[in-house]
Amino acid sequence: MEATNILPILKKKLAFLSGGKDRRSGLILTIPLSSDQTSMEELSATLDYLLSIPSEKCKARGFTVIVDGRKSQWTIVKTVVLMLQNVIPAEVSLVCVVKPDEFWDKKVTHFCFWKEKDRLGFEVILVSANKLTRYIEPCQLTDDFGGSLDYDHNDWLNKRLVFEKFTKESTSLLDELSIINDSDKGSSVDKDKSADCALLPSFDPETVLQTGHELLSELQQRRFNGPAWRPMEEELLAQPRVMKLLDSLREQYTRYQEICRQRNKRTQLDEIHTKVMQVVTWLQGPGSELLKTHQAIGDSIRAAQALQQKHEEIESQHSEWFAVYVELNQQIAALLSAGEEEEVMELKSLQQQLSDVCYRQAAQLESRQNVLQAAQGFHNTTQELSQQLDGLLGMLCADVAPSDGASIQQNLKLLEEKLQSVGSLLSSSPSLVSWLNNCSANGDMVDVRRLKMLQMVQLFKCEEDALQSVEWLGELLDALLKTHVRLGDDSQETRTMLDKHRKFVDVAQSTYDYGRQLLQATVVLCQSLRCTTRSSGDTLPRLNRIWKQFSVSAEERQQRLELALNFHTNAERVRQECVDAEFLDEVDSSGKTLLDRLTIPVIFPDGYVHTHAHTQTPDFLAPDDFALDDIHSMET
Repeated sequence: MEATNILPILKKKLAFLSGGKDRRSGLILTIPLSSDQTSMEELSATLDYLLSIPSEKCKARGFTVIVDGRKSQWTIVKTVVLMLQNVIPAEVSLVCVVKPDEFWDKKVTHFCFWKEKDRLGFEVILVSANKLTRYIEPCQLTDDFGGSLDYDHNDWLNKRLVFEKFTKESTSLLDELSIINDSDKGSSVDKDKSADCALLPSFDPETVLQTGHELLSELQQRRFNGPAWRPMEEELLAQPRVMKLLDSLREQYTRYQEICRQRNKRTQLDEIHTKVMQVVTWLQGPGSELLKTHQAIGDSIRAAQALQQKHEEIESQHSEWFAVYVELNQQIAALLSAGEEEEVMELKSLQQQLSDVCYRQAAQLESRQNVLQAAQGFHNTTQELSQQLDGLLGMLCADVAPSDGASIQQNLKLLEEKLQSVGSLLSSSPSLVSWLNNCSANGDMVDVRRLKMLQMVQLFKCEEDALQSVEWLGELLDALLKTHVRLGDDSQETRTMLDKHRKFVDVAQSTYDYGRQLLQATVVLCQSLRCTTRSSGDTLPRLNRIWKQFSVSAEERQQRLELALNFHTNAERVRQECVDAEFLDEVDSSGKTLLDRLTIPVIFPDGYVHTHAHTQTPDFLAPDDFALDDIHSMET
């Protein structure tokens, strides 16, 4: 029987164990009868419950029952005493009936309890409240009987409820934990067997343990049921029982926690294994199929862009699973740091399997992305190259006529720029080289056009240089006619002038030869280009005419310088030494010859006579005054 089953009856305080003891160390059971009609059934239930509390050893020392009849009728007292015969005949050693002083002193009952001792099995005495100390020490009596023992029935009842609640819950929890812990040995063999229901005990172990520790603390402080219950502690063995329950509960709960930890870890491993297999299954199944079914590169830029967009969608689907991979990898890393050897091996195997699949799939995605990017670059390059080649082909097909050197240079520059653009595109996409090599006709046209334009450039260059040669030769002729007129004041100066004249002639000869070579080159280039040139009509005749004029003039200049040198040499000999008359005649003759030479005009091959502007004497033959004076003095 538990206190909760008869709690309303126990609250009536029909009987109680105050914790007091008689002189034989027996427990004192008090039955305080009231003026109201007492229910014998409720009293019997109360006595049954109270007498179930003490241990057998305590019961062996017997009970002293105090029946307080001061507020009750005699018939009720008598009934209660007789009821004790049926309830606790073996445990009762003495029944003290406390009689009311005013009533029982005047009227003697016709029932003699002492005569019924043998039949009742215990001794019954009638005693007033102030005479109870003859049988029981005052310190073992409550204040209702003039004693000093404190007893609070409500406090006792509350503590009793706590004790019974803890005992019941802890006992039930111990049984459940024992079943769970024992069943885990069998379930550990079959990992697929679910034992979730067994992992949920009826009571919270933490709460039960806390209640037990609080209860034990009060027992150890000798306050169980208040100070009144203090003498019952050893008799009822409350503290050892609570301690034993707590020890057993802690042991089973520790095992239970370890089992829960292991099962939680197993659950985590199973969840991780399930998620890993989900990732692996998708990547190796639908993910791989997506990549296998999308391997085209497109035949145009638009098609390649559409494939790129589809690939981005595939990457987005993979990204969700890669995010799960990252999360799983973090969970596995956390479990590896605190896992056991068997778990570590399993986790590492899962981690390796997951990493291999994810990295392999990521590599395939990256390879596909690289292919698509290369395809887009290829199509962009081919489109641009096609445009460049179309422009180049149009330029090659258009005829180019030699108009002037600047336009030819511009066209050649434009051709080179287009070729450079094409070359840059080819270098950026080597795969196009083989395709372009098939277009060998275009390459030949480029070479022919480049050669033709280069020949045009050379043609105009030769023409310009030939004209420049004519101008240079004309300038040399003009210098010869206008500035090369002196014959020198002595033999040394004349000899120097003669040397310079020969070099001057060599320069003119080189200019003339260079001009003829350029004109010959223009003839060859015109034949190759099948065109006519501006220099084919008048440049060559002009060059030849100027050269012939220069040749006649130069020859006349050289002869005069040679005559002057001869004259100066002989004249200087006359001044320096005595000579005969014959030699003087020779000097005189050479001087006259020179004077006669200076008066002869130069007639060009075309019949033109070049004369001095104001003397009608050829200006380049007109000697200076000093030369004439010198000649006349020499004659003298």
